[in-house]
Amino acid sequence: MNIDQIKARLNQMNKTGDQAERPDYSKIFWKPENGKNTIRIVPSTFNPEYPFTELRFHYGISKFPMLALSNFGEQDPIEAFIKELKKTSDKDNWSLAGKLSPKTRIFAPIIVRGEEEKGVRLWSFGITIYKALLALAEDEDVGDFTDITNGWDMVVDLTPSAGPGQFPSTSVRIKPKQSALSSDSTAIEEWLKTQPKPIESFGKVDYEFMKKQLQLYLDPEAKEEAQPAAGSEPAEAGLPLEKALPIMGTPKAVKPEPMVLSKSKTFDDLFNE
Repeated sequence: MNIDQIKARLNQMNKTGDQAERPDYSKIFWKPENGKNTIRIVPSTFNPEYPFTELRFHYGISKFPMLALSNFGEQDPIEAFIKELKKTSDKDNWSLAGKLSPKTRIFAPIIVRGEEEKGVRLWSFGITIYKALLALAEDEDVGDFTDITNGWDMVVDLTPSAGPGQFPSTSVRIKPKQSALSSDSTAIEEWLKTQPKPIESFGKVDYEFMKKQLQLYLDPEAKEEAQPAAGSEPAEAGLPLEKALPIMGTPKAVKPEPMVLSKSKTFDDLFNE
């Protein structure tokens, strides 16, 4: 064994939260500021043919949102429960299924004009903006706005909320003229190969932890406090969602409602079929 390597690893593991190096989340995600922001969506390193990544999140079930396991091609207990709810004809079950359904967030790699030195970051947005961007790409007068030679910069306009209980609004439009991504070929090369990967930018919890969160959501009176199972903590490379949300934004949380499934079925029975 390499004793020096062992000592170095032990020292690293013994560091406290304040001593350990904390990632700068603003280097991973970009959130528009109030007013007009000029950006350029760039081709994705991971899928040059399509710059957008769709990820599904569970909001309002746990203290913090959870990345749906179906994003990884794995069985997700919350989505399995939703299917059970929809097997019934009870309208309350269907209503609960709608509230529990994961919400989609879309991520695109971008360069922010005036902040090119910060490199590529991820812009997170919802379905409305997504449809607007797809419509621009489909427009024969616009087309591939990610083209590094004759693409289009965009203006993202963020209007703050008008008052309590209201949400800010975001709109997007292309700039009047096509332009090159940059005149610096070295910068372009770096931007196209060095990008945060959306699905690896978040922590992942395991099936049993997610199932326990669902059980506590359905039974708020339960006194037992769920903790991540061994090995289920977010990966070191992943960003805890509670840190990401102030940057990437979040939809309105859902409120729990009691389930109305037949009492002949226990909670665990729902996952054993």
